[in-house]
Amino acid sequence: MNLLYWLEPWEPSPTVVIAVLLAAVLFARGVRKAKVSVARQLSFWFGLAALYVALHTRLDYFFEHEFFMHRAQHLVLHHLGPFFIALSYPGAAMRAGIPFAWRQRYMRPALQTRWVRATLDVLFHPVVAVVLFVGLIYFWLLSPIHFVAMLDWRLYRVMNWSMVIDGLMFWWLVLDSRPAPPARLSPGRRILMVVAAIPPQIVLGAFIFFSPRELYPVYSICGRAFTWLSPMRDQQIGGLLLWIPGSMMSVIGALLALRHWMRLSARTRLRDEKRADVTTSARKPTPSSALHANQH
Repeated sequence: MNLLYWLEPWEPSPTVVIAVLLAAVLFARGVRKAKVSVARQLSFWFGLAALYVALHTRLDYFFEHEFFMHRAQHLVLHHLGPFFIALSYPGAAMRAGIPFAWRQRYMRPALQTRWVRATLDVLFHPVVAVVLFVGLIYFWLLSPIHFVAMLDWRLYRVMNWSMVIDGLMFWWLVLDSRPAPPARLSPGRRILMVVAAIPPQIVLGAFIFFSPRELYPVYSICGRAFTWLSPMRDQQIGGLLLWIPGSMMSVIGALLALRHWMRLSARTRLRDEKRADVTTSARKPTPSSALHANQH
C-alpha cells in the first residue's frame, strides 16, 4: 500500500478535478506576470493541495465513516485550506492568469452588472460573512440534516463545497492586507469579524464534547471505519476538533489582521510625518529671503 493508493479518489468527482486544475493553471500563469513571493506561492499550493486531499482521495471513506474524521475534513475545507489560499493573496496572480481579451470581454462586464455587485455586497458584508461562517457549521451539524447529508451523496457534496466556498470568502475578507479602500473592510472591522466567530465555535464544540448521548447515530448505522473507537469517544474527539483547532485558527486570523492594521497605521504615520516635514520646509525662510527682509 503506497502513497498513490491513498491519492486515488474514493468517489471520483470531475467537479473537484476541474476546479482544482483551473485554479492551479490560472495561478501558475499569473505568477509569471504578477510579482508573487516564494512564501506566497508555497502558501497557495499548500492550501490548494489540502483542499484536494480533503475532497478527492481515499481518505474520503474515513470522512464518511467516522465523526471525528468528518470534523477533521471540514477543519481543512472551512479553515486550513481557504486560510492558506487567502494568505497567499492570489487575486492579482489569478487575474493575470486569465487572458487579457477574456478579462475585457467577459470578466469585467460580468463583475460590473448590478445584480452581481449587489450579491457581492451582501455576501461580503461583515455581519453576513460571520453569520454564514458560523451558521454553516451549525446547520450541517444539526442531527437530522447531518444524517441525511451523510447518506445522500449529492447533499454530501453540496455540504463540502459550501464549506469550501464560504471559507474562501471569509478568510479573503479577514486576511486582506490592503487598506480600505480598495479592501472592502477596514483593519479594525476585520479583527472584530474574526473575533466574533470564535465564541459560537467554542460553544458548539463544547456542547458536542460534553453531550451525554450519541448525537450522530448515522456512523453507527452505516458502519464505522475504526471499530475499536466507541461512538461516544468518536463524538468527543470531533467536538474537541471544532472546539480547539477551529477556534485557534480564528485566533491566528485575528492576530494576522491585527498585524496588517499595525503595518497600515505605521505607513499612515510615516506619510503624515513626510507631509509635515515638507510643509515645515516650505514655510522656513531661505537665507536670501531673510536677508531681503532685514534690508527692508
